[in-house]
Amino acid sequence: MSIELPAWLGDDPHAPFPPVSHALREPDGLLAAGGDLSPTRLLDAYGHGIFPWYSEGQPILWWSPDPRMLFRSDGVHLSSRFRRSLRGSRWQACADTAFEAVIDACAGIPRAGQRGTWITPEMRAAYVALHRLGHAHSVEVFDDSRLVGGIYGVAIGRMFFGESMFSIASGGSKVALAALAQRLRQWGWPLIDAQVENAHLLRLGARSWPRERFVDAIGELCRQPAAPGPWTDRFGRLPAAELATPPAGG
Repeated sequence: MSIELPAWLGDDPHAPFPPVSHALREPDGLLAAGGDLSPTRLLDAYGHGIFPWYSEGQPILWWSPDPRMLFRSDGVHLSSRFRRSLRGSRWQACADTAFEAVIDACAGIPRAGQRGTWITPEMRAAYVALHRLGHAHSVEVFDDSRLVGGIYGVAIGRMFFGESMFSIASGGSKVALAALAQRLRQWGWPLIDAQVENAHLLRLGARSWPRERFVDAIGELCRQPAAPGPWTDRFGRLPAAELATPPAGG
């Protein structure tokens, strides 16, 4: 029995990825292996609907699953009960004030059915480098000075590619996601990539799109003008209490 293998990437970070239509069906979306995590390679990957995901001891693995999970920035769902709990909340969301703390918290939070973390030291260093170049961003949720939740990902043009989120206090990641979605909606960014389906994301309003539709949509959004750089001032401080009211039509 023959075993299908993904394409192997060489050392040139400018070399193109294989077409995403070549990704394997089993495991779903595995497109390529090898290469590196340079900013050039990562930005090219995300712009084509591809992301890295691998464990310690494996080569770098590149994925483009079909279907693709995503949020509309006007479609993040918080339950009525959770929104009511936010009315008196003193939590505040901000952006790019603690990127490394967010990625470390995402790496350290235990997750059901997962041993260890895919955020290896190599992955951490790659996203910190992207952050310093103004392409990777975090949203932090603070209770006074205590970090209670957050999310991070990569922005290209007017498209945000979510990577991971965490909660230290119950609901922290929900507030981070909802705050991110609110700001992106205000900026005219319609989509947030959530990569692969899971029940938690579905409860929060994520939807599956066929990969071809997803890739077409992000191609247009990634070409839209949006200069890289910190989001701290642009994002400002968003009180969690403001998220108690659902968006119009949401």
